[in-house]
Amino acid sequence: MQKRHITFCLLSLFILCCGTAIAQHKMKPADTGDNLFSAGFASGFIGGLYDNWYPYKQLEKHGKIYQTRSTGKTTLVADTGKLPYAVVCFFKARKTFTHAGALTKTGLYALLDSLLTNQNGIYAIHIKGKFKLVKTRAFPPVEKPYLPLAAMLNRQHFFEHSNVQGDLVGFRIPAFMEGAHISGYHFHFLSTDKTAGGHLIDLDATDITVEVDTLTSYTMDLPQTADFNNFDFKKDRKEEIKSVENGKKQ
Repeated sequence: MQKRHITFCLLSLFILCCGTAIAQHKMKPADTGDNLFSAGFASGFIGGLYDNWYPYKQLEKHGKIYQTRSTGKTTLVADTGKLPYAVVCFFKARKTFTHAGALTKTGLYALLDSLLTNQNGIYAIHIKGKFKLVKTRAFPPVEKPYLPLAAMLNRQHFFEHSNVQGDLVGFRIPAFMEGAHISGYHFHFLSTDKTAGGHLIDLDATDITVEVDTLTSYTMDLPQTADFNNFDFKKDRKEEIKSVENGKKQ
């Protein structure tokens, strides 16, 4: 049976796909500027809905897609494929902040919390800067029957990038959207030379610039498949999501 890569996309100023990916784009007159769009349902993806159904070509209306595979190799993705889950928005920086000096991941999130004061706001975030260390991860290809992501933590591949410049792209999603989305912070990384990336696990930043966009609505496309139709959405996956986000069992 053909193995399937688990691909998760974030799109704001950049597209991130993961493995992981990223892309710049320009606003177009037809763009809906303040909307968060998702292809798929987050708890379903976390629970094992990995069949590819949403076309890359649709996402490429917003920019180029880069993917980081479990080997650590980061490449531009052809527009002929599909993916199981994506979260995207058209990004316009409405606020910009700079921070000089060292920041851990915990310190970065505390800084963002002090800047993003609406606890129920939907925020898209772009962070550009220098990093003493960025630790990322990607999952290897999988076969059916699929396991939930939290049951495959022992299969993760981790990558450590030292003294690197690059971009973090992600969102802070409010608690009331949990389930349909992954609440809290979620970031992916792409190096400036576009050779390294992945889902963010840890970091040690030196100097960064933070750009923030506030979104006011969200929409969703859902896969029309038997697996989705029969998936048990009643299960509480909060602890699983924490484990997947941090790369280790909580």
